Amino acid sequence: MEEKIIEKLIGAFMFLPGVGYKTAQRYAYKVLLGDENDVKNLAHTIIEAKEKVRFCSLCGGFSTTDVCDKCRTRISKIICVVEEPKDIDYIERAKNCELVYHVLHGTISPLNNRGPEDIRIKELLERLKTGDYTEVIIATNPSVEGEATSMYISRLLKPLGIKVTRLAQGISMGSDLEYTDEVTLSKALEARKEI
Repeated sequence: MEEKIIEKLIGAFMFLPGVGYKTAQRYAYKVLLGDENDVKNLAHTIIEAKEKVRFCSLCGGFSTTDVCDKCRTRISKIICVVEEPKDIDYIERAKNCELVYHVLHGTISPLNNRGPEDIRIKELLERLKTGDYTEVIIATNPSVEGEATSMYISRLLKPLGIKVTRLAQGISMGSDLEYTDEVTLSKALEARKEI
């Protein structure tokens, strides 16, 4: 019986990205041998985050309110378009960065049956019509899907007279923003180019 509960706990940790059996096993043993208050705090924090964090109605990033703090407090004429909410945090690590964001929640990927209508491109276009924006930085990952999405959005925005830029090279093709260091990301933002 105990083995089944422990295996179930290990399996629960394997749900996390990048966590294989050995790492999940270490996490499970840490929980079993850890201080009871620490374990209860971990469980409570996970449940609280899942219950209270949602998507900002404007940018699509993570928020505990209808409109996130960045959208509510920042005044910027530049929108940075990213694939996922977590990408906002990676861009924010770059120094001297006062941007507002728009999260697509994915990329165009014909192989995965995901077209432009399946991500938040329509919402981006609506947002650009209602604001006084001068530039859109496309910060999708430098992958085939990220590049296709970038090119699609740039073709839509060119007729609107809005400057469209893409993060400069320096971020390796096929890598994710998540694994890019602050210096490389800062340089990529500084050397962005119009597309």
